[in-house]
Amino acid sequence: MQKFQTLTGVAAPLNIVNIDTDMIIPKQFLKTIKRTGLGQSLFFEMRYTQDGREIDGFVLNKPAYRKAEILIAGDNFGCGSSREHAPWALLDFGIRCVISTSFADIFYNNCFKNGILPITVSPENLKKLLDDAERGSNATLTIDLPNQEVRGPDGGVIRFEIDPFRKHCLLNGLDDIGLTLEKAAAIDAFETRQKAAQPWL
Repeated sequence: MQKFQTLTGVAAPLNIVNIDTDMIIPKQFLKTIKRTGLGQSLFFEMRYTQDGREIDGFVLNKPAYRKAEILIAGDNFGCGSSREHAPWALLDFGIRCVISTSFADIFYNNCFKNGILPITVSPENLKKLLDDAERGSNATLTIDLPNQEVRGPDGGVIRFEIDPFRKHCLLNGLDDIGLTLEKAAAIDAFETRQKAAQPWL
């Protein structure tokens, strides 16, 4: 998993509440078990017409936001079904951080397992960040995970809270497999002892 430490990138405003996982990546794209290739279908029904043409008014289709790495979203982001394809699609598009006032629990947990930082802020701070994000290509934010700060284009700073263990995992690029591999020496030692003590197993 890619480490997350400090990210400076364009923030796209998506001020819609209750964006569910089917809106993030519709069900017809869930057949794959690969984590790549889903970015082109992110927010599919909002980004494209029925005949496959881009909808000009959708934020990620606007030239200033095509390479956005940060998403500023409305309340209750990631609700709905528990599909892990939702963070896969965001990450494949290039989104490394989502900021909202609240997240659905399963989506929130899946973000950390895939190297995306979900940040929860107050409604007042979300409004400030949405205002910053409306600046188009000048909507550049810096996400400083070590110091737990979001820094705006005018120098404003918003602090955020994060569980220390999850912070450690993101900073070091550790998913569940990576965490297990950190204990590889202890696991090998246990297996050696177990084989000597119970060779019939």
